[in-house]
Amino acid sequence: MEFIGLINYWIVIVLMMTGFYIVISHDNLIKKIVGLNIFQVSVFVFYITMAKVKGGTAPILADGITTYSNPLPHVLILTAIVVGVATTALGLALVVRIRDAYGTIEDDEIEKQEGES
Repeated sequence: MEFIGLINYWIVIVLMMTGFYIVISHDNLIKKIVGLNIFQVSVFVFYITMAKVKGGTAPILADGITTYSNPLPHVLILTAIVVGVATTALGLALVVRIRDAYGTIEDDEIEKQEGES
């Protein structure tokens, strides 16, 4: 396979490592949620890339069509997107509650306040 054929996989790797780096390197809770979302998008792209069938068409019976594409991965990704949006909303709601309770959304400052208690 040449490089152009692997470009989707390189995009997945870059997105995944970017999201992972953001989650690990930042103490800001909002940035951590953004990093998790970037990581999640990389998994979506990977799954859709794996489901692609070259020359495949929609699974509708017609004359002259022999190669069909499975719609199940696309449906699963749509469901995962909905779950991801709900998870992001819950995470942001928790960040708002943490900000109300501690006055900050920086992880190290919250741990310092917990250690003083």
